[in-house]
Amino acid sequence: MELTDREWRLVPEETRPGPMQMALEEVAAETVAAGGPATVRVFRWEPSTLSLGYGQEPDTVDWAFCARNGIDVTRRQTGGGGIYHDHAGDISYSVIAPAEALPGELEAAYDRLCEPVLAGLDRLGVGADFLDEPAPVIHHPACYLRALDPAHDIGVDGTKISGNAQYRQREAVIQHGSVTHSRAVEPHLGVFAADLSPDRFRERVTSVRAECGADREETIAALEAALVEWCGAEEGRWTDGELARARELAARKYASDAWVHERTAPEA
Repeated sequence: MELTDREWRLVPEETRPGPMQMALEEVAAETVAAGGPATVRVFRWEPSTLSLGYGQEPDTVDWAFCARNGIDVTRRQTGGGGIYHDHAGDISYSVIAPAEALPGELEAAYDRLCEPVLAGLDRLGVGADFLDEPAPVIHHPACYLRALDPAHDIGVDGTKISGNAQYRQREAVIQHGSVTHSRAVEPHLGVFAADLSPDRFRERVTSVRAECGADREETIAALEAALVEWCGAEEGRWTDGELARARELAARKYASDAWVHERTAPEA
């Protein structure tokens, strides 16, 4: 099966709270598994949100800093370290695809699913690619400061600009990623319960704005255009049923203390 054998929709950039963004991905996977359209989208977090990796311990978070600065916290289905999604500086995307249209081997699937991310950055004149070689860990609980992995970390001249992760269900693959448009260094480090060096962060992480000067709207347009070209998507939207299901799931799971603090999913 080819990607273009299925109907695809682009859901243009939306601004929603973190628990709702994570719930929409889970609902989109249910939709594609039931034979409905596959989904590509670019999205924004409001308020700014720390998304914990699936296995991340809650004591790695500076909860008081997050509360003082109005930063929400949720937990992803994917592994890895926490990612601070700044309302202005972060641009996130996700691809929810039928499993049968993608390679079964993890690294090959990353290669396929990151194609539109690389193409979008190329449209902006950013010469990004998978990083050539690993880099040592700076702070393991923080995604952008972990040891860099050439399998799914995208960068420019050894500095990271995008992190990507995926998880699989029987009939669907969900990949999401974060593209740094501009570096929000203080809150990115402040959400973690550690004394981290701003200078080391700047050495490790670059941004679209630093590389090419593109504004946020230009960057979103480039990424959305690359996603559409990659899979032949038509602009679409969530159905009323999907939104209702996602709101229920966001409240019951992704905003719950049981999920965020203890990784305990509610019963279906």
